[in-house]
Amino acid sequence: MKMNLRSSCSITFALLGAFASVEAQSPRCSVFPADHIWNTRVDSLPVHKLSASYVRSIGEKKALKADFGSGLWEGGPIGIPFTTQTGSPVQVQFEYADESDRGPYPLPSKPPIEGGDASNGDRHVIVVDESKCKLYELYNARKTSRGWNAGSGAIFDLRTYVLRPAGWTSADAAGLPIFPGLVRYDEVASGEIKHAIRFTTNITQKAYVWPARHFASSRKDANLPPMGLRLRLKSSYNMNGFSRETRVILQALKTYGMILADNGSPWFLSGAPDERWNNKTLRELGRVTGENFEAVDATGLMMSADSGQIKKK
Repeated sequence: MKMNLRSSCSITFALLGAFASVEAQSPRCSVFPADHIWNTRVDSLPVHKLSASYVRSIGEKKALKADFGSGLWEGGPIGIPFTTQTGSPVQVQFEYADESDRGPYPLPSKPPIEGGDASNGDRHVIVVDESKCKLYELYNARKTSRGWNAGSGAIFDLRTYVLRPAGWTSADAAGLPIFPGLVRYDEVASGEIKHAIRFTTNITQKAYVWPARHFASSRKDANLPPMGLRLRLKSSYNMNGFSRETRVILQALKTYGMILADNGSPWFLSGAPDERWNNKTLRELGRVTGENFEAVDATGLMMSADSGQIKKK
C-alpha cells in the first residue's frame, strides 16, 4: 500500500500567539463513548509477552518528552493544534484519495496548522464540529488559490465506535483519530486525563494491532512495536517530587496508557499547544525513561475488529 512507507516528522515547534488558550479549549461533545477503547483503563490488563522487546526497541534509556507546550519557536506551535470553529464546507483534494473520506470538511478560513503556515512537517489540521459531534482531520493540509489540498483526511463521528476500514490510513499513520489522544491543558488543570495518550517512535513494525488500521513501515521484525500498541507506565513508578501538572499526565499513563500512532521521535507524547503550559514544568517528564513502561495485551477488550467498543466486564 502506497501509504505504508509514510514516515511523519515529530519535530517540536512552538505556539503562535494567535493559537492562544482559546484554540485549545476542550469541545463540549464527548470524545467517543465511555466504553470506547480510547477511554478505557488498562491498569489491570496483562503485560504483553513481547513487552520487554518492544520497550528495548523504542529505547529503555530514552526519555519521555512532551511534544507540546507554549511560546514561540521558529514560527509554529509546539504540538498539534485543533479548533472548534467551523466554516463553510469545502471539498479537499487528496493525494491518497483512495484511503480518505471525501468530505466536505467544514474548515474555517484560517484554521490552526501544526507547525504554522510555513511548516514543512505533518501540517495536521483538526476541526471539531460541536454542533454535529464530528471530528475532521487532515494530514499535510495546504490552502492554495484553487482550494484545499491534503495528503489524507478522515472524518469521525464522536458518538460512535466505527473504525477506519482495515488497511486504511487516516490523518495519522496508524489509521487512528489524532484528537482523542492529545493532552489538553484544561484536562490537566481539572486534575485528571481520562483517555489514552498518543505517542510516537522512530522504528515500527510492518503490522498493526487493534484499534489501529494501518502500518507505516517495511520492517518485519516481530520485536519492533506495531502501530496501535498500548503501553502504560508501571504502577510501581514513584511520582513523588513531580509537580501537580506532571503527576496528572503520569497518572494518566498509568491508568489509561498511551497508543503508538505514528512514526516520529521515541517516547514523544502528543498534546495541544496552549499559552498556559509551563514548558519548564513539562520538561519534568524527561526524568521518566522507557524502562519505566510496559506493553499491555489489549486483545481481551476487543468486541469486534471493526469497532472501538470494548467488551462489557
